[in-house]
Amino acid sequence: MSEFAAPPRRGTDSNKWNRYSEDVIPLWVADMDYAADPEIVDAVRKRLEHPVLGYGSATDGLRLKLVEAMQRDHDWRIEPEWLIFLPGVEPGVGMALHAFTTPGQSLLQEVPVYKPLRACAKNWGLTHTAVPQIIHGCRWESDTDSLEKVAREASIHILCNPQNPTGRVYTRAELEARAELCLREDLMLISDEIHCGLTLDGRAHIPIASLSPEIAARSVTLMAASKTWNIAGLKAAFAIVPDATMRDRMMAAKLGMVDSVNILGLAAMEAAYGCMEWRDAARKRIADMRDLLIHDLARKIPHARMIPAEGSFLAWIDFTDCDLPGHAAAFFLEYARVALSCGTEFDEALGTHARLNYGCTAQTLSAALGRMAETVERTKLGGDPPFGAP
Repeated sequence: MSEFAAPPRRGTDSNKWNRYSEDVIPLWVADMDYAADPEIVDAVRKRLEHPVLGYGSATDGLRLKLVEAMQRDHDWRIEPEWLIFLPGVEPGVGMALHAFTTPGQSLLQEVPVYKPLRACAKNWGLTHTAVPQIIHGCRWESDTDSLEKVAREASIHILCNPQNPTGRVYTRAELEARAELCLREDLMLISDEIHCGLTLDGRAHIPIASLSPEIAARSVTLMAASKTWNIAGLKAAFAIVPDATMRDRMMAAKLGMVDSVNILGLAAMEAAYGCMEWRDAARKRIADMRDLLIHDLARKIPHARMIPAEGSFLAWIDFTDCDLPGHAAAFFLEYARVALSCGTEFDEALGTHARLNYGCTAQTLSAALGRMAETVERTKLGGDPPFGAP
């Protein structure tokens, strides 16, 4: 397995490692334990050499860097003025929904999906129409018939690609079908593509708005360097909005909720999109960790089911056949002292599922799986769970 720096985080300001007591192994929130590229750290340090830390905005250099990155990485030609800078993807989703919807309209998206995306309809008075993804063979797929049916009554569609939590990276054909559906049924499209830099096994990420001028004209694409280069704490993201009228409406939707972007985040973002060697090493490391998880899960907890992720560092695991009491994540937290994200965060009906973050060291992952396996086995045999038994 490739080496990758992962300094200890306990005792720092890490949400991931501070949320639970020290006897818990945290594999929940979606940030990795890997040190950022030194070039990014140097860029932040260089910015700090200027002693005035007032409000800032994206430079022309950063805009051009992102234009070049979209062309290089996704074969997508964008213009500098299409970019809107944000303190995060979640605020961008809120801005778009406020700008382009009215209360009572219907929002279409697939589940399971990242909790803030699933919850955002309620925030803006929208009806949330969820279409469950389906397993076909060894991959998650869209239920196209259900999508077609629901789209006839919807006003807006939120896409998550790469998909969180299933790890799907949608193919060109799948995206073309989505785009055609949005055009035919007159749907506004918000595409959360925050994990786009971490596609695995040689897969390419295709921004859906890059497919045609027609779908671009009704799209808001949300991206950030935060997941790919593990700099989420610097709070900087961007929206790509090709249509000028839509950009004006997005900016008008700030309503004092979305302020200027963190100036250190902007400096880090500009550096990150030049750190291709680190990104490629991260992809290799994540793929290695995913394969380790698949191997150890099959060996240690054989009744658990996991479809291998095609992108990012998150595993969506079905523990239904393990016959655990209650929700899987709550069980493992209480008795194995391992923190996972509960399946109900992604779909209220999926308490037997959990999301596991394998963006960590092999030692951390192996220790967590060992605890989980021993707890499942002792529970199955009717004995006392070994770690957190009350």
